[in-house]
Amino acid sequence: MWRRGANLEGDTANFIETEQLLEFEGFRCSSLQIRGSIPLLWEQIVDLSYKPRLRIINHEQTPQIVERHFNDLFQRYGEIIALDLTDKHGDEGQLSASYAAEMQKLPNVRYVSFDFHHVCGSSNFDNLQILYDQISEEYEKQGYFLIDTDGRILEEQKGIIRSNCIDCLDRTNVTQNYFAQKTLNIQLQRLGVYTSNETISMFPEDYLKFRTLWAEQGDEISLEYAGTHALKGDLVRYGKQTDALDLVSGRYTVSKSNPSPFQLNSFESFSYLPVASALVIGGLTLTTFSIQQAGRNAQHYVTSFVLAGMTAGVMALVRTNGRQFCSRPRLCRLL
Repeated sequence: MWRRGANLEGDTANFIETEQLLEFEGFRCSSLQIRGSIPLLWEQIVDLSYKPRLRIINHEQTPQIVERHFNDLFQRYGEIIALDLTDKHGDEGQLSASYAAEMQKLPNVRYVSFDFHHVCGSSNFDNLQILYDQISEEYEKQGYFLIDTDGRILEEQKGIIRSNCIDCLDRTNVTQNYFAQKTLNIQLQRLGVYTSNETISMFPEDYLKFRTLWAEQGDEISLEYAGTHALKGDLVRYGKQTDALDLVSGRYTVSKSNPSPFQLNSFESFSYLPVASALVIGGLTLTTFSIQQAGRNAQHYVTSFVLAGMTAGVMALVRTNGRQFCSRPRLCRLL
């Protein structure tokens, strides 16, 4: 959350190459996909907001930064399809629009804007077929890597899909999983494991293994970057959102001998936040009590007004200084 977008050299804060491998009777297949932050200069400073504001940093070198990023990808992977999965409204929409404007200047990259949340909602996973239909011809031409039992190269991958949302975690992992499944079906049909009409989703045991691998990969990446498991991991693992909680499912067991999972390690956050919370809660409690007593004594109206004002002031102070109440690194300066 503290390093977003790209630097001046065109390197992005979050960039991951995923290789899916398949071995069958001596034949080996491979397919690559990449995910990466939007290669602009932008930031999103964490505060107490549910969704911190995004800020695009205007810089004269922005076109060169984007060009450097995609030139590097072209040298490594060949032709590129850039899938932008961000929302098209609000702060995300502004960032997406800026990205699209820069991509229009790059003639050798196919840029596809796909509003994942609008089209797929929270669980309509199959609607990704709409995206696939837009790029299927180019995607299938990119191919995959295949060698036979003697080590001879039969197929080579000639290009790659680069996917992004904001964090390149949940939406991106669901989309990459979808394209990986398409490629896997083509490979299994090529090797004669499946007929031309069969897909891995028709075989529950194999399909469970495939989904589990991608769900676990999504969790590992999310843990590295955000400290939590992927929020849409259940979509990848089960094909639907389950809304299961660790406590309910038994993944975490309450025990007096175990430390609390909510224990804060940051002295800075621990020392300030409880004081602010106590002042806000105390002010609300006293204001509510004073209003209830106002009918009995006119003086309580004045008291209620003063307490409400003080509580509002504390709440405004906490909201304005939200960054100071968040645990965040202090050793690196943001742009």
